[in-house]
Amino acid sequence: MTHALPDTKPFAGFEWKLALRYLRARRREGFISVISLFSLLGIMLGVATLIVVMSVFNGFHNELLKQVLGFSGHASVYQPDLSPIEDFEAMRGRLLKVPGVMRATPLVEGQVMASSIKTASGALVRGIGEAEIAQLASINNTNLQTAIAKPGVMDASPSWKGFDVSEGVAIGERLAWKHQVGLGGTITLIAPNGPETVIGSTPRIRDFTVVAIFKMGMSEYDEGVVYLPLGEAQDFFSTDTGVSGIELMVEDPDEIAAKVGDLASAAGQGVMIQTWRDRNQTFFTALTVERNMLFLVLTMIILVAALNIISGLIMLVKDKGRDIAILRTMGATSGAIQRVFFITGAAIGVVGTIAGVVLGVIISLNAESIRRGFQWLSGVDPFNAELYYLSQLPTEVDLQQTLWITLMSLLLSFLATLYPSWKASKLDPVEALRYE
Repeated sequence: MTHALPDTKPFAGFEWKLALRYLRARRREGFISVISLFSLLGIMLGVATLIVVMSVFNGFHNELLKQVLGFSGHASVYQPDLSPIEDFEAMRGRLLKVPGVMRATPLVEGQVMASSIKTASGALVRGIGEAEIAQLASINNTNLQTAIAKPGVMDASPSWKGFDVSEGVAIGERLAWKHQVGLGGTITLIAPNGPETVIGSTPRIRDFTVVAIFKMGMSEYDEGVVYLPLGEAQDFFSTDTGVSGIELMVEDPDEIAAKVGDLASAAGQGVMIQTWRDRNQTFFTALTVERNMLFLVLTMIILVAALNIISGLIMLVKDKGRDIAILRTMGATSGAIQRVFFITGAAIGVVGTIAGVVLGVIISLNAESIRRGFQWLSGVDPFNAELYYLSQLPTEVDLQQTLWITLMSLLLSFLATLYPSWKASKLDPVEALRYE
């Protein structure tokens, strides 16, 4: 004698109990359980990998953007023919009156050959005033070393006081290492546009004492940038009382394009304005494209795991055909059967997604420590600063991005259960029991 099932609401207790029971492995269902386990692991690893990769890309993009903007500012004002700007103080005053402009830095720039007894290499010289260089957050950090007040003696509390009259240079840490010079050492700068003679232009060669060593954390700048006092740079590059350009820092760098018109009006006629987007458009566009493509590729891992859920549930439905038929004869509706198998598949997706989020966030927050551990074990640096610009592995977990990854994984998992659960609900009890 059979007993009819009670009239229950959707997702009643017996449906959950039956669904979770199907997740527990029995001997003859071992293969199905293995497929379910691999589906869970696939979703977990897919979600974790996606979170870690996106966090690394976010960190790399933001850190690189901070280093680039910290070095070259948000916009630059210069003459179209690259001739010196003579009335730069008046122009600077007008630019500072534009709403949103925080800083306007006059500077002299030029390419040189940096030479020492060890080697020679190309470098970019930036002539800048003492007050302005003290405001550069990218080089004013715990790695800064100066010996300005007392030449040759490192300051206990590094400062730029006296830089304007020091007649020395500030160089990057990697450039100092490359030339094997320290504080108080001498480095020779050679500029091609020297004084005119009867035989043509001759190179300008001058020795400078190293009065400061900085570390930005971006290898390209730490190895190829030299800072000179503004007056020394004007004399070295023969710009008289003029400057190469004026660099601007604004409150919101993302809105710099909207301020170009106001900046051009304030600067006056006959000048060019180049924003950080103009200078680095190709580079940052390439980063964005790579990030989007990696997101799509890594999403395929989650999709493959979701397909495993489909195959596992279809096999489970075939294996449980007799159980389904008995439940139907006891009064279970097709909707109840569908919900049982939906819960079974969804449980795999939910558990795998949550585990993947936790694993991905933990790895992302400890990525630099993991990198150092791998480097210590293998002796190989997987994040070479010469290749990746930055000296450490930056990560930044984006809450909104993580939420979207979680929702996407759950949606794919839920969609994967629809067909097998619908197939189970349409099973004919008579056909299922005919050969039992």
